[in-house]
Amino acid sequence: MDRRILLRLGVAALLPGAQVRAHAGDAPEGLAFRELYQSRGVLGSELSGRTRALAGKPVRILGYMAPPLKPEVSFFVLTRTPVALCPFCDSDADWPSDIVVVYPRDRGQWSQDGLPVAVSGTLEIGWRRDRETGFVSMVRVVDATVQTIR
Repeated sequence: MDRRILLRLGVAALLPGAQVRAHAGDAPEGLAFRELYQSRGVLGSELSGRTRALAGKPVRILGYMAPPLKPEVSFFVLTRTPVALCPFCDSDADWPSDIVVVYPRDRGQWSQDGLPVAVSGTLEIGWRRDRETGFVSMVRVVDATVQTIR
């Protein structure tokens, strides 16, 4: 067995609630916020080659849940750093440009408590408008599981 697979299995066994996977191809690939975009400028942001290569594949991203748009929405926004205010409640709020919209597998299984979270699911990229809210995203994790990091 490949040393990387053995190392991942060993680390996963130490994490509470972690799922150990038998095949390296099934394990989510770690993706950091700093890796999402290749460039940002006045004409917009361009996704990185790594982000484009991971589209449609399982990923794991660490971040923070932003305050919800409204309690009953089916998604939340993941940010690199904690965000204290709802960005749509105050037009002067400092809303980060590198966000990931997360559609959890189980709607009732997550809550915002200010702690960092690990999100694992399938990466989707490209322009999309949420049917319920009209919220537009470029990067999403769908069918996601959310684990609080304590």
